[in-house]
Amino acid sequence: MRKTYPLSIEGRHPDRVLEAVKHDVRKYLKRERRRDLPEGVDYWDFDCKVGDSKENAAVVHLSALVTGIDQVAQSQAAQVYVEVLATHGKRQPRPVVADAPTDLDIEAEDDLPE
Repeated sequence: MRKTYPLSIEGRHPDRVLEAVKHDVRKYLKRERRRDLPEGVDYWDFDCKVGDSKENAAVVHLSALVTGIDQVAQSQAAQVYVEVLATHGKRQPRPVVADAPTDLDIEAEDDLPE
C-alpha cells in the first residue's frame, strides 16, 4: 500500500481525519496478515515508510508506524504519505547456549537429598 492521505478535509475535524487514516492503515495490516503464507514462510513482515511526502518518507519499524503518522500530523503537514509493503518473514532459530541449564538439570537438582 502506497498512499497519500490529506490531513485537512473541509467540514471534518482534523482529529477525526487522523483517526480515519490510522484506522485505514490498521485495516490494511489486518487484511494482509490474513492472507495465506507461501511455502517455507513463517509470518508476514512489513516494510514501512512514513513522511509528509513520498520524497521525505523515512523508514520506520511497524511498531512505530502509527507514532510516525502522529508526528507528521503534529508538524502541521497538509498530508501524510504511508507506504506499507508485505514481505516474507522467516524466524531464525535461537542460538544454543552451552552454559544454560536444561530442564533435566533442574529436575535432577530437585531429587537431591537435603
